[in-house]
Amino acid sequence: MAVSGILGKKIGMTQVFDEKGDIHPITVLQVGPCVITQLKTQAKDGYDAAQIGLVEFVKSSKINKAMAGHFAKNNVPPVRVLREVPIEIAPAAAEGEESNGIKAGDKVLVDIFAQEKFVDVLGTSKGRGFAGVVRRHGFGGGPKSHGHMFQVQGSIGSSSFPSRVFKGMRMPGHMGVDSVTVRNLRIRGIDTEENLLMVEGAVPGHKDGYLLITKAKQPPRERRGFSGASTVDPLKASKKASAGKKK
Repeated sequence: MAVSGILGKKIGMTQVFDEKGDIHPITVLQVGPCVITQLKTQAKDGYDAAQIGLVEFVKSSKINKAMAGHFAKNNVPPVRVLREVPIEIAPAAAEGEESNGIKAGDKVLVDIFAQEKFVDVLGTSKGRGFAGVVRRHGFGGGPKSHGHMFQVQGSIGSSSFPSRVFKGMRMPGHMGVDSVTVRNLRIRGIDTEENLLMVEGAVPGHKDGYLLITKAKQPPRERRGFSGASTVDPLKASKKASAGKKK
């Protein structure tokens, strides 16, 4: 499958142990199943992408006529959430179909990450309402003694010059509900039967929040020579080097 991403939901967090006995915090994601609702091609749309939707029960009354016609055009079930994900560039075999067999109506399952080690997760962060500068920006605040309001940001003026507040001044305001991408989360397990994906670390959003999981764009390089039998003992290496110089 050349589709590089899939939609899912955040189930919750737990922890697992590896073969060495080390503990790892993980997030369990309900990934898919998804369906390809439309294909974007270089010839027709100017770029290659696949529009996918998360297969969930949706009442017909919740779908307007425009979207109902869009789904009926490719004979796919109505979906609640739609996103576009990149696909591997391949020469087109026919109109609306790629040479690798991808077409509208195909399913996208969690097995697209079977050969991957890292994923990028995009979601909407939790809403925190109206927050002050201490919580929103991490300011230190003022004196915490009696009679002081230590969480107030204090003066924001710029004296007689320029006699105004600069644009972009960090102040209290709405916090959260932002699009956040967490990159290079390590995959700790895949359940193809239940369409579950376990990634190490936290993902943005609340429980049952929608997420877009894609293959890592810039996965980290694997560290070599720092553990196991390949580790170099500095004491033995120095003795070996000194013995070679004496000869």
